[in-house]
Amino acid sequence: MSNVSHTGRDMASHPDISEMRDRYTRMLGGRDVALVDAPVFLIGLYCAISPWVLHFTASQPALMTNNLIMGIAIAVLGLGFTVMPERMYGLSWAICAMGAWLIASTWVVGSGPGLGIILNNVIIGGLTVLLGLVCVVVSMKSGKRSV
Repeated sequence: MSNVSHTGRDMASHPDISEMRDRYTRMLGGRDVALVDAPVFLIGLYCAISPWVLHFTASQPALMTNNLIMGIAIAVLGLGFTVMPERMYGLSWAICAMGAWLIASTWVVGSGPGLGIILNNVIIGGLTVLLGLVCVVVSMKSGKRSV
């Protein structure tokens, strides 16, 4: 049996140091966008509940359905970035597209929306686009696929 104790020796002389460094790099490599996971998820949740927060469920039923579906989709993407980031980098641009749709949907889906509804969707959409761009930039810097 070999002696696996390395008392009195530093880690630089460990026989498996290169393998350990590679494994450590692989383990941390998928967590580049960890800072964006929670905000994307929270924006998705707020988007989903915003029709009830701003009380436009009765006056804008189509926009209510749109915000609910888009909010759930954004929240699911946020969870996906948390659970399996290495597989979700390809959907970074989808977050940007969803944010742009949230801005445009106010006038496309809605019928004569009020100022509060317009501001709500424009702010949510703008933040979603911004967070999507952060995901794209970070994933491109780390060398991951982002398209």
